[in-house]
Amino acid sequence: MYVIKRDGRQESVHFDKITARLKKLSYGLNPEHCEPVLVAQKVCMGVYKGVTTSQLDELAAETAAAMTANHPDYAILAARIAVSNLHKNTKKSFSETVKDMYYHVNDRSGLKAPLIADDVYEIIMKNAARLDSEIIYDRDFDYDYFGFKTLERSYLLKVNGVVVERPQHMLMRVSVGIHKENVEAALKTYHTMSQRWFTHASPTLFNAGTPRPQMSSCFLVCMKGDSIEGIYDTLKECAVISKSAGGIGLSVHNIRATGSYIRGTNGTSNGIIPMLRVFNDTARYVDQGGGKRKGAFAVYLEPWHADIFDWLDLRKNHGKEESRARDLFYGLWISDLFMRRVQDNGVWSLFCPNEAPGLADCWGEEFEKLYTRYESEGKAKKVVQAQKLWFAVLEAQIETGNPYILFKDACNRKSNQQNLGTIKSSNLCTEIVEFTSPDETAVCNLASIALPRFVREKGVPMESHPTKIIGSKGYQNRFFDFEKLGEVTTTVLTSVS
Repeated sequence: MYVIKRDGRQESVHFDKITARLKKLSYGLNPEHCEPVLVAQKVCMGVYKGVTTSQLDELAAETAAAMTANHPDYAILAARIAVSNLHKNTKKSFSETVKDMYYHVNDRSGLKAPLIADDVYEIIMKNAARLDSEIIYDRDFDYDYFGFKTLERSYLLKVNGVVVERPQHMLMRVSVGIHKENVEAALKTYHTMSQRWFTHASPTLFNAGTPRPQMSSCFLVCMKGDSIEGIYDTLKECAVISKSAGGIGLSVHNIRATGSYIRGTNGTSNGIIPMLRVFNDTARYVDQGGGKRKGAFAVYLEPWHADIFDWLDLRKNHGKEESRARDLFYGLWISDLFMRRVQDNGVWSLFCPNEAPGLADCWGEEFEKLYTRYESEGKAKKVVQAQKLWFAVLEAQIETGNPYILFKDACNRKSNQQNLGTIKSSNLCTEIVEFTSPDETAVCNLASIALPRFVREKGVPMESHPTKIIGSKGYQNRFFDFEKLGEVTTTVLTSVS
């Protein structure tokens, strides 16, 4: 039985060699609970004639990961094996790796397909020695197995389907892609991310330094118009955003309801449900970054819309398939008036925005006056008990986890963008509230600060203090380092802006 080494040579399988490699990577782990010999035995059971050493490493990592239930140290060992395997299969030099990615030629088409932007490539080549010397590859071993495999699958750049980047290469690429000629700022960002004080959001990690550096995470989109042209212009915008890994929050309050008159064709509308199925298929088709992850759209609707009950059913597992759009997320944009009607067990009127215009464009007292005026004028398409609709919302949440609930009046009342107009939705994950219009798409850049990293132990130097110390023995000797938090936050703000 033989294995094929990375240089192409054949060598007999040696159990002792496999065990020695695993023991070497088991430094600092508990030998009573994490046994490299046991992992090596299981690996040898999967060996076949002609297996490569890289495949053996993959098998060893998967075997160790599968034993995590026995002890958490196996997950650490699995990550170390996987990272070590990647290091053996990739170049150490950051600048040489960038050169390979810049001169990438697709092996199927024969066409040049650079993975690095021209200006970023020139900056890296100009500062190659400095950037290469700053990278600390041992930090790759700080990732856990799941985190590393996620990076390998979706974030690290590939040449002809083969991963050529290391995690530290990715972080340096991102840092230079953000700061360009400001090498000192790029290095500060690199080290802060590399030491795991913070991380940029996925679109930044995907795209920074590449020929298409779309680094924003969140886009808030308003329908361009209640027409075929407006709907498909909006659909195209959503597809283009999703192509570059952006998540989308889409408000559809102004799209006419089922059965409403269409003056242009002398027909009637099919409502928002068939339209949302088109958006659903677009989210499935236009995945983020060419297969990195699925497209993600959140659709916002106000509870006065006449299609609200059908909209609440869109993610449910039962019912007609042509009335379902399960790959979208949904958010309910609720006014204070609706909640008061629920509290008072009053009635709630449902309108078509084509027949009762302007309800989505106002909030607070102005909304209540317009809403009650339309009620008194008899423009409602349907009148229901407010609690009936509320319980339908709760039922949908119990079954599907959707819709998200946001309060329209509270969001607008507290916004610093009131001067621009009425805010009509949040984003995909409901963490930001910004103004949108048919001509204005709101954008947000994200980064995440790792707060547990700032819990330090008195008398222990910054570089050596452990990271997993909250709630462990001796916690009374620990404190939260607000000064370091301020320093890291400054770095983050400089990067995201």
